[in-house]
Amino acid sequence: MSHTVKPLSVMPFIILGLFGLYTLELGVVGILPLIVARYNVSIAQAGLLMSLFAFIVAISGPFLVLLSSRHDRKKILIGALFCFSVCSVLSAYAPSYSALMALRVLPAMLHPVFFSAAFAAAVSLYSKERATHATTTAFIGTTLGLVFGVPLTTLMADLVSYEAAILCCAATTLLAGIGLLIQLPRQNIAHPTSFGSQLAILRRPSVWLAIAATVLVFTTKFAVYSYAAELLRDRMGLDAKTISMMLLLFGVGGVTGNLISGRILLRRPVATVAALPILLACAYVTLYALEGANLLSLSMIVFLWGAIHTSGMVITQTWLTRSAPEAHEFATSLYVSFANAGIAIGAWLGGVAIESYGVFGIIACGLGFAGLSLVAIFLKAWRYGDGVERTSYA
Repeated sequence: MSHTVKPLSVMPFIILGLFGLYTLELGVVGILPLIVARYNVSIAQAGLLMSLFAFIVAISGPFLVLLSSRHDRKKILIGALFCFSVCSVLSAYAPSYSALMALRVLPAMLHPVFFSAAFAAAVSLYSKERATHATTTAFIGTTLGLVFGVPLTTLMADLVSYEAAILCCAATTLLAGIGLLIQLPRQNIAHPTSFGSQLAILRRPSVWLAIAATVLVFTTKFAVYSYAAELLRDRMGLDAKTISMMLLLFGVGGVTGNLISGRILLRRPVATVAALPILLACAYVTLYALEGANLLSLSMIVFLWGAIHTSGMVITQTWLTRSAPEAHEFATSLYVSFANAGIAIGAWLGGVAIESYGVFGIIACGLGFAGLSLVAIFLKAWRYGDGVERTSYA
C-alpha cells in the first residue's frame, strides 16, 4: 500500500496535525491571564481547562485506542482533525467559561486516538527497515506543539487578539485534515493485533513501575509549567510581550533538549531517566531564586528549563515502551493516557498550591513530585534495568 505513496507528500500534514493537537491542548497555558480576565474566574479555575482535558485523555485513551485499532486510520485522522478545528472555532467565541470547558471534552477524547493513529500511519508509509525514521519524523510535530504551541498562542494573543490565537489553531488542524484527505492512502488494517495480546502487557510489574514514573514526572513538570506565564509575571515582573518571548526561548530550549536527550538516552538509559527529575528540581530552585535577576540570567535558565522539561517526553515514552516492545501501539496509548493523568494532577495541584501559597507553592509542589519520580525510577531500574529493548534515534 505505502510503496506507491511518497512519504514526503504525507508526512508534513501528519506533523502539522500533531502540532495543532498539542497547541490545542496546551496553548491555554500561555493565555491563562486573559482567560481569567475574560470570564472572571480564578487562576486555579482557568488551570482546570488543561487538567480536565488531560484527565479525559487519561481515562478514555487506552479503551478508545483499542476500539479504533480495527478501523481505517485515514477516516479516524481526518475526522479527528476536523473536529479539533470546529471545536477551536467555537471556543474562540465561547460565551462563558462553562461553554469553553465543554468544548474541550470531545477533542480530549479524540486526542489519544489521533496520536496513536498518526504514528501508525507514519510508519505505514515507510518500509519496515525505516520504521524508526518514520516515528522520529512524526515526533517533530509533537515536539513543535509542545515547545512552540504555548509561546505562539501567547504571542498571537498579544499581537492580535485572544480570538485570533485560538482561530490559528483551528486553521492549523483544518489544513492538516485537508492535506491528509488528499494525500494519505486508505489505512485499513489487514491483520489487527488481538485485544487480549495487547492487554497482556498490563500483567507486567515493570510496565506499572514505568507508568508510575511517567505519571510522577509529568506531575512534576506541569505543577510548575501550567502556571509559567503567572510565574514569570508575578516573580519576575515581566509584561505580556516579554513573557511570550521567554516562552519562545523555552521552546527553543525544548527542541535542543529533545535532540540531545535522545542520543544520551541510547547510550546511558538509566542515568538519563534518573537525571530528569533531579535537573527539573534544580531548574525550579534556580527560577525561584532569580527574583530581580537581569534578563540575560533569566533567559539562560528559561532556555535550560525548556530543554529539561521537553526532553522528559521522549525519555519517559522510551522508559515505558521498552517494557512492552511487542505491543508498541498499545503501550504508546498507555503512555499518552498516563502522561496526561500526570498533566491533570500537576495542573490541579499546582492550581491549589498557587492559590494557597503563591508561586512558592508550585515550586514546592514540583520539588516534592521530583523526589517521588526519582523513587519510582530507581525501583524499576533496580528490579528490571533499562527494559527489554533499546530504541535508536535518527
